[in-house]
Amino acid sequence: MIRFLFVLLSVVLTSLLTWAPGSMLAAEQTPSTAPATPAAPQPVMSTPPQAKTSAPPQPTALDLYKQLDAIADKAFKATNEGNFRTAEDYWTQIIEKLPQTAAAWSNRGNAKVSQNKLQSALVDYDKAIELAPGAPDPYLNRGTALEGLGRWEDAIADYNHVLELDPKDPAAFNNRGNAKAGLGQWEDAAADYKKATELTSDYAFANANYALALYQLGQQDQAVRKMRNLVRKYPQFADMRAALTAALWAKGKQGEAESQWVSAVGLDSRYKDLSWLQKNRRWPPEMVTAMEKFLKLKA
Repeated sequence: MIRFLFVLLSVVLTSLLTWAPGSMLAAEQTPSTAPATPAAPQPVMSTPPQAKTSAPPQPTALDLYKQLDAIADKAFKATNEGNFRTAEDYWTQIIEKLPQTAAAWSNRGNAKVSQNKLQSALVDYDKAIELAPGAPDPYLNRGTALEGLGRWEDAIADYNHVLELDPKDPAAFNNRGNAKAGLGQWEDAAADYKKATELTSDYAFANANYALALYQLGQQDQAVRKMRNLVRKYPQFADMRAALTAALWAKGKQGEAESQWVSAVGLDSRYKDLSWLQKNRRWPPEMVTAMEKFLKLKA
């Protein structure tokens, strides 16, 4: 899971006012010394006066904020539509105009992660952390990129740092569980998933990950109960419908398994691909094995 940063108006305005030409602050400054004595009148020159050329108006800080805010809206819209390259370009525009905005660097990193540009994303997250070392989100997002590179221990270190900054961050517990699962530490992973669900009971993916971890640990009945509850609460949750398919088939409940499968692949056909389940979704081995048996027998 990655998390987007939203920049507050006051923060952006403060940044803009430190450099924006024609800053509103300039008009409010009070002279520190008395006005100079007016100079003596100068003689009138015989040459005709030249036409005055007015300088183009300079944008105010508020003008720049509105422009950047509009670009950010476009970036979020592109992200929601799955146009991650377009979103990346919009965040780049903001960075070019205001390079000290940590949120823009972190959010561009997110757009790159969504395109599997993991090394490049790390550079953006590093810059965001340099600019805002006390903000938890760049660490959380960098951890996700590190997971994608299989750097589990480094990812865990980032999640641990998030939890130092915010000990009740459910996303950090969920993501740390993912990294521990990558190391095969399923009991520790389950504990982190459980903690995430305790902090936010309606955290769907943390609940799903906890159910999958329970299945891996041999607690199939409890896992199936959680899967059923999640499907009832979130009928469009393809991940849990697919997992429930495999788990029910293994328990000999073929009819119900078939019904869940029709819904699952109707929502997301990637669950037919065992390689995707292992490498991308990263289901636990026991769950992948159950799905493999279902797919083979069904074929």
